[in-house]
Amino acid sequence: MVFAKKHWIIIGSIGSTLAIAIIVGVTVGVVVGRRKSEQTTNEQRAFDILAQNPLIDGHNDWAMIIRAILQNNISGHDFYNMTQYDRKNGTPSQTDIIRLRKGQVGGQFWSIYTSCEHQGKDAIMSFMEQIDVMNRLIEKYSDVFQFVRTANEIRQAFQAKRIASLFGVEGGQAIESSFSILRLFYQMGVRYMTLTHNCNTPWADQNQVDRINSTLIKNNGLTEFGKKIITEMNRLGMLIDLSHVSKKTMLDVLNITRSPVIFSHSSAWTLCNHTRNVQDDVLQLIKSNRGIVMVAFTPGFIICNRQRRVTIPDVAAHINHIRNVAGIDSVGIGADYDGIDDTPEGLEDVSTYPKIIEYLISQGNWTNDDIIKLIGGNIIRVIEENEKISRDLQKIIQPFEDLIPLNDLIKYNLTQCRYLDMYTDTSYL
Repeated sequence: MVFAKKHWIIIGSIGSTLAIAIIVGVTVGVVVGRRKSEQTTNEQRAFDILAQNPLIDGHNDWAMIIRAILQNNISGHDFYNMTQYDRKNGTPSQTDIIRLRKGQVGGQFWSIYTSCEHQGKDAIMSFMEQIDVMNRLIEKYSDVFQFVRTANEIRQAFQAKRIASLFGVEGGQAIESSFSILRLFYQMGVRYMTLTHNCNTPWADQNQVDRINSTLIKNNGLTEFGKKIITEMNRLGMLIDLSHVSKKTMLDVLNITRSPVIFSHSSAWTLCNHTRNVQDDVLQLIKSNRGIVMVAFTPGFIICNRQRRVTIPDVAAHINHIRNVAGIDSVGIGADYDGIDDTPEGLEDVSTYPKIIEYLISQGNWTNDDIIKLIGGNIIRVIEENEKISRDLQKIIQPFEDLIPLNDLIKYNLTQCRYLDMYTDTSYL
């Protein structure tokens, strides 16, 4: 028992005074001791849950940082400690092996990303370079990471005490409107594709078209070619990621997909009306779809018009809101580390995941089973459902062989770097 400082109260005889003093001291000590015990219990509960169940984050941009800082040169660099590598604005990398281990990360979707400026030029090459650098990093630290393609392989990697490593292509510009490239990325291990980044593809709209007074060219959601992309992704078993897309694109996808979808790094629009967040009517559709919204820690998505620094309770509010609207089976974590310059207080890097879990536990309405679903159970279930639906679809649907309509490419001025020899109508050339 830890005793607080005794408060001496003079009432009556010396014996009475001593008795009262001891009682007061013991009472205060019990309260302080209980608070410390509760704090330790929450911390221990979080540790135990994470030790026995994989925390799988939906989105980390470490590969982008390696490209920007090291030009994808991983030899001679220490990836156990990346704090010495400053980003352009002086912010250290938010990811390295030491901090991943401290954060008890069990699995990670590594974002395969290069900027929209590559679209129509060298997008395919630049995205393949990012797959290559992550392949080399995983091989270099094969005692830490394990490349996985399936839900079962995630479990196997976790049992082997390695960080299950999956790839997610961030931005449909990567496939240059080609079913062939989409399939090749899947063969290389890509298990989700974000349909757009912050630029339209010729077949899908991005979120910024929803901004007030936007003057961006619009497709009005998905084009007919875009709808075929969704069907082909269902057939392959590649998860459809709706982070970054416009609301109309979200609705079009949810109207036609046969598989559960994901938002790899988005938050709740009701709490912050950013176009990167998910509105409540879409959350209801996600519940019906059995999909998942993986909450981003991006401060600008958590509090709009910020007057103060974002905190752990602010992030938890988004998790709780999505849980309340879409259900416990449709919420996860997609922090977006190394894709954000600023971070919430207390969630500065990948070492801090246990802190958000401890806070949720402290709220009193999260059971162990709820936490297990949040940290990884839900995304594993979504992957498994995509795998099953894929097997069924491959029995009845053949791979798509269509070319995107040439006018769709012309609309976005994407023909100048293409030979276009497979188009029979060469009048545009």
